[in-house]
Amino acid sequence: MYVCGPTVSGESHLGHARPFITFDIIYRYLLHLGFRVRYVRNITDAGHFEEEGREAEDKISKKATIEKLEPMELVQKYTNLFHWAMRKFNNLEPNIEPTATGHIVEQIEMIKKIISAGYAYQANGSVYFDVKKYAEKYPYGKLSGRILDDLAETTRELENQEEKRNRQDFALWKSAPPEHIMRWQSPWGEGFPGWHIECSAMSTKYLGDEFDIHGGGMDLLFPHHESEIAQSTICNHKIPARYWLHNNMITINGKKMGKSYNNVIRLTELFSGDHPLLEQAYSPMTIRFFILQTHYRSTLDFGNEALQAAEKGLKRLWEAYKNLETIEVNGTQETASNDLQNRIKTLLQELDEFMNDDFNTAKVLANLFEIVPIINSLRDGHISPSSLDTDTLASIKQYFKNYVEDILGLQDDNGSEHSKLQGVLDLLIEIRKDARTRKDYATSDKIRHQLQQIGILMKDEKDGKMSYSFE
Repeated sequence: MYVCGPTVSGESHLGHARPFITFDIIYRYLLHLGFRVRYVRNITDAGHFEEEGREAEDKISKKATIEKLEPMELVQKYTNLFHWAMRKFNNLEPNIEPTATGHIVEQIEMIKKIISAGYAYQANGSVYFDVKKYAEKYPYGKLSGRILDDLAETTRELENQEEKRNRQDFALWKSAPPEHIMRWQSPWGEGFPGWHIECSAMSTKYLGDEFDIHGGGMDLLFPHHESEIAQSTICNHKIPARYWLHNNMITINGKKMGKSYNNVIRLTELFSGDHPLLEQAYSPMTIRFFILQTHYRSTLDFGNEALQAAEKGLKRLWEAYKNLETIEVNGTQETASNDLQNRIKTLLQELDEFMNDDFNTAKVLANLFEIVPIINSLRDGHISPSSLDTDTLASIKQYFKNYVEDILGLQDDNGSEHSKLQGVLDLLIEIRKDARTRKDYATSDKIRHQLQQIGILMKDEKDGKMSYSFE
């Protein structure tokens, strides 16, 4: 699986969270099914340019100048921030994380092949892919549904278009003007690679001419992935990936996220709450849960109300998951409720069906929430322990472990803080038990009442045990 990674010219924002969480889920599920997965996710640290004005403008080079940093210093700064955010989201690390600057040689060799095949041409030290010639033999636009004639009409008129034979052609290599910081020697002079060629070169090197899955955001469908297909088809005589997966966009209050709307929310701002559009801080797990509530190919609209609902939903699911550890059943074939057990088995079996149907995490979560009240009723004694047999309870525990932690990648947001709190509560339970044994009901009631004042409900169970929950 090859997934287009970040361009590390700046800090990752909310829109970046969705693809990397989406493909982490896909990676986790494939591992759960028993596949050996080679997961490659690149770092774009050069070459991601937009052709504005006379010369192409490399995002890394531009930002390095603004921040008065060496380009690789800037790259390291934002790569570290990206990795920090991925750890916060509990994303598994890819097997290989290649960089564009580490594969200049492979990109040059690929460009040479494309020129030799007659599908690229040189102009003033730059090299362009001949889209029009390619389209005479191959279906350019097949992935995105674009038609070449329409592209000619919609392509912007830019000052450096005179270098190109056709307006739709894209750069494989750009000649570097004297002031350009990032530059490498090539057969065509000093310059830097185009954005699209890097992914073709790195995916070929680590996954071969043809591999299983290529992923990325919907915004990469065209021109990035369409161009990758064209380059790789000429070099390797194959479409590189068997399956192309694209997550849809995140909107904010119905608007596309963008600098022009002043609604870009960086991940550090999300976690701290320090942004005008945020009513509060949102934890990484709340963001992850929020993203998983919608199928990855559907648009997801961000808003404080939706995030707060996700926060409550995650808390409810996690508490039910932890409550599972304390539940014991004693049902037999005669006492167990067939209706209840059959309903639970159906809900559990559907989890796999939903994931097998294009990784539908939204339906998975819906089924898990169908089981949550059953867990809570077992804990509270509203459902008799004899209503379920041990095999059914074991299935619930196993499925919840598989899905909540291993596949959906959810975890306790506060980790060590929660474990410390749990240790304190366990100690208070022991003190309260001792007080009740000594018939010191004043101390016992004081502990319960004071915990209730801070939102922790302590309950005496029928079997003499004590449990607690958070309001």
